[in-house]
Amino acid sequence: MTNRNVLISGASVAGPALAYWLHRHGFNPTIVERAPALRDGGYAVDFRGEAHLSILRRMGILDDIERARTGTGSMSYVNSAGKPVAQLPADLFAGDIEILRGDLARILYHATSEHTEYIFGDSITSLTEDADGVAVTFERSAPRRFDLVIGADGLHSNTRRLTFGPEENFVKHLGVYCAIFTTDNHLGLDHTGHAYRTANKLVAMYSARHNAEAKAVFYFGSPDLDLDRRDVARQQAILTEQFTGNGWQSDRLLHEMRHAPDFYFDSVGQVRMDAWTRGRVALVGDAAYCPSSLSGMGSGLALVGAYVLAGELAAAQGDHRVAFVRYEDEMRAYAVGCQKMGDGVAKLMVPGNRFMAAALNRYYKVMPYLPGKNMATKIARKTAENITVGEYADSCHR
Repeated sequence: MTNRNVLISGASVAGPALAYWLHRHGFNPTIVERAPALRDGGYAVDFRGEAHLSILRRMGILDDIERARTGTGSMSYVNSAGKPVAQLPADLFAGDIEILRGDLARILYHATSEHTEYIFGDSITSLTEDADGVAVTFERSAPRRFDLVIGADGLHSNTRRLTFGPEENFVKHLGVYCAIFTTDNHLGLDHTGHAYRTANKLVAMYSARHNAEAKAVFYFGSPDLDLDRRDVARQQAILTEQFTGNGWQSDRLLHEMRHAPDFYFDSVGQVRMDAWTRGRVALVGDAAYCPSSLSGMGSGLALVGAYVLAGELAAAQGDHRVAFVRYEDEMRAYAVGCQKMGDGVAKLMVPGNRFMAAALNRYYKVMPYLPGKNMATKIARKTAENITVGEYADSCHR
């Protein structure tokens, strides 16, 4: 086995999942994460189909995820008075298992922390490759050498920028921005959610952690904004400008936003790349093939990608030149299919005018009575299962 020492950038989903499988195959993973600690909050994410569940089962974390699952049922669209006017099935949103992203990150961390070195509060500043490895410099830590470097650092990947070039060359903005944060479950939602749609906007709440809290979610249509992703005050100001007087729970949630411990704001985008590897550097998860947060496929795709990348490195005995080619061949069609799920969702989520919004609300109202009412759910499941997850033999090293 060659190239055993692997640096992974990112400690959300793809990074720890990759570290788990690399260790199983005899590699020595190190994870560097810009945040000072594990990030809580974020979306509820879901897994569906045997491809996803089989990997979670092999990792030994399926029971932990089951215990932390949201248990979210159907979602209701409401009018300005909060009266439900349409209902969408649970499987469309929650798949087979839905879990808060923060809870999933915690489970993955505990599954890997004993055999993975975690470096929090730091970030890669340069990568210099030679015949024997990669020299890495960091914002805070001393320079180190690794055999391989893997970017699992999301839509705005630092590793991708350092290796492949500027973000704008690869990230396609889908015309939508999103904000999410934790708030009180003041509506008394019971394993469900309510959403209110107006022209170019959507605001929603859904219960979380067995109804003890709720997540507030805002979507609004906009061209790409020139924003500092770390300027929370400016982000909250933009959200306030967009949603003040919007109706339903908008104003109350905007007030509660100021006290949220986990406010998150970002553009909705996809990553399109002709190649996910270059030399001794590879990308996995959203850094390589983000299908967008609206697709419902991001976490499952990241999980499968991490499993395949680690497996191909093991099968090639650490020869990255062979393994990276096989990884791209195995994942390309699957990633493209998952991205197609997110292509048209943005326009449906926030239709551009009030006539389209009203028409969509009326369609959702009658959808349960239409012949093709389960079509979207079936397409999502078929897409999630459109890969055969092979077996990669574990190393004797544990």
